[in-house]
Amino acid sequence: MNEIPSIHGQHRVAAGRLLPIFTGIFASVLVLVPSMSSKFIAIGPLSIAGSTLIFPITYIFNDVLTEVYGFRQSRIVIWTGMAMQILAAFFYWLIDVLPGASFFTNQAAYHAILGQAPRIVVASLSAYFLGEFANSFVISKMKYRQNGRRGMSQVSRFVWSTVVGEGFDSIIFMGVGFLGVIPLPSLITTILTIWTVKVLYEIVVLPITIRISNWVKDIEFVDVIDDPATTNYNPFAIEKGSKPIGR
Repeated sequence: MNEIPSIHGQHRVAAGRLLPIFTGIFASVLVLVPSMSSKFIAIGPLSIAGSTLIFPITYIFNDVLTEVYGFRQSRIVIWTGMAMQILAAFFYWLIDVLPGASFFTNQAAYHAILGQAPRIVVASLSAYFLGEFANSFVISKMKYRQNGRRGMSQVSRFVWSTVVGEGFDSIIFMGVGFLGVIPLPSLITTILTIWTVKVLYEIVVLPITIRISNWVKDIEFVDVIDDPATTNYNPFAIEKGSKPIGR
């Protein structure tokens, strides 16, 4: 199938048919992450948080979203995911602190798995916010400089965005959440291990990520290249809608 023409200098894109599906998957993963962060698992000699197995999916979808729809649409999905994560954390906390029914005997287990420690919540949200926006920013900038080329150019922007985004995420989450709790040498080792595992995760699934992103471009008829001169990279920007563009 021939490549569709890229859309230069634009970042307002029609919400395609697949965008709500991607948003739903993205938000669902984020809702699951807190409950999976409470357990560290051993994979051979490696010790990683259980959420490491699922959280990189958000970066994969962020890659696809920014690559196809541009930074503006990706920003909306990132904020949506963050709102859902806050909502989930609030109700996990609320149900934890409300008195249990007389026949409920698993309060300690519920608290251990789903109880919301304020420090971990702050660590998780901060890491998510900075990591996801860094990932999207790097892809957007690199795609512009590479003129939207596919092939190895696409591989490079997907990998480097993950290195930067997951780096922010791993350092901030573990640093804010566990500094002073885990001995510093072990903390540094764990950060590097989690960071490496997440990047390798992205590399392993890269053929699938690239195939999906290019498939979405072809069926949505959208392939946005963000022009830095007209793209607002402020994560807090609220932009007015415009007439959808596409082919």
